[in-house]
Amino acid sequence: MVPFRPADGRPVVWREGFGTRFAVFVDTEEEFDWRAPFRHDGWGVSAVAALPDAHRRFAERGVESCYLVDYPIATDPAAIDALRDITAHGHATIGAQLHPWVNPPFDEALTARSSFAGNLPPMLEAAKLDRLTDALIRITDTRPTVYRAGRYGLGPATLGSLAERGYRLDSSMRARYDYRAQGGPDYRGIGNGAFHTDGGIVELPLTTVFTGRLRRGGGRLYEGAGRIPRGRGVLARLGLLHRVALTPEDMPLVDALEAVRVAVGEGGRVLNFAYHSPSLVPGHTPYVRDAADLTAFWRWWDAVLDLLAQLNVRPASSDDILAAAT
Repeated sequence: MVPFRPADGRPVVWREGFGTRFAVFVDTEEEFDWRAPFRHDGWGVSAVAALPDAHRRFAERGVESCYLVDYPIATDPAAIDALRDITAHGHATIGAQLHPWVNPPFDEALTARSSFAGNLPPMLEAAKLDRLTDALIRITDTRPTVYRAGRYGLGPATLGSLAERGYRLDSSMRARYDYRAQGGPDYRGIGNGAFHTDGGIVELPLTTVFTGRLRRGGGRLYEGAGRIPRGRGVLARLGLLHRVALTPEDMPLVDALEAVRVAVGEGGRVLNFAYHSPSLVPGHTPYVRDAADLTAFWRWWDAVLDLLAQLNVRPASSDDILAAAT
C-alpha cells in the first residue's frame, strides 16, 4: 500500500531566512510488550513520569520538542499532569499519535494488519481519531495540528480525515522504509523533503539517510542487497552503504553523526529526529534495556546536538515549520 505518491505532492518552499533546521518528535505512548500480540489492555504509563525531566534537559539545549500523544497517555491523570508540566515549561507542542489497538472504539479484529490505522475502514479510523483529538483538546484547550500514525500506518483516507479535523502537519511517512511485509505502507519512494498533500496537509517525513561510499546508489542498491542473505549487513560493515534513520534507537552514534553530515551536505532543510517516550526508562523498549543503554541514549543526543550546533542547524518547533512552509 502506497498511501501517498510523492510525485503528487508539491515540495515545500521554505520562507527566506528559515535556514537549515532540525525537529524532534516524540512518540509519547504507553509501555507494552513489543514482542507480544496486540491487545486492548495490559499496558502501562509509568514511564511518562520521566518526561518532564527529559524535556528540561532537551530544552536547556534549545530543543523544541513535539510530543505526539496517544490515547492511553491522553486519558491518564498522572500522564496528563506530566504533559501540562511540559507545556508550562515551554519549548513544547502537543500533537496526536494514533495507536488503534488501544484507542477506542474497538470495532476491529486485533491483527498485525489492523495495527496500521490506515488499514481500518475509513469511518472507524476517523472515529478513533475523533476520540483521540477530543482527549487532547481537554488537556491543552487547543485543537492539535500535528499527527503521526502509530507504526507509521497512513492509509488512503487518513490525510483527508486529518484535514477535515484541522490538522495541518503530518509526520507519519518514514522515508525509505517499507512495511508491506507486516501489512503496512510502502514508503520507499518517499524522500526526506517536506511536501504539500492534496488535502492541504504538510508532510514532513522522518529523515532517513544513506551513508557510505556507495550511498549514491541509494534505495535501488539497498533494495537489491536485501535480496541477498545478510547482504545489507555486509555493505554496512564494509562502509559501502548504510540506511540510517535519525533516532538514537538502534542507530549507532557514529552512523548518526555521518548521516547528519550527509543530510546537511545534500541540502536537507529540516532534519526530522524521533524517539519513543518509554525509552526514557530502562526496560520498556528494545532500545533501552538497562542503565547502560540509557546512558548511551543521552550520550547519543549530546553528541548529535553538539554537531548540529557546529553545523549551524537550529531547532524548529512544529509551529515554526508550519509558519515557514510555503
